Amino acid sequence: MDTKLEQLFYCAFGSALALKDKLENRNEEVKAWQEKAEQNGREVFDELVQRGEKEKGAFKEMLKENLKEIIAELDLATKDDLEKLKKELDR
Repeated sequence: MDTKLEQLFYCAFGSALALKDKLENRNEEVKAWQEKAEQNGREVFDELVQRGEKEKGAFKEMLKENLKEIIAELDLATKDDLEKLKKELDR
């Protein structure tokens, strides 16, 4: 009976060690995948930042033009209009 009990113990111990090895291998795979995903994420983020910086000037100009159109549509006084009015009042 001792030998069967010993065999059962060794079988369970061997299974536990095999499971431990598989888990460690999976852990290493997950770590490698995570590092690669982080690197890819950083690269994508950097590319988006660079693209945003390139397009900053064009976006700013587009925004200015849109604001000018809105001001014209609303018939709001501009800085130039106020300066002209001030000069007329000073006469």
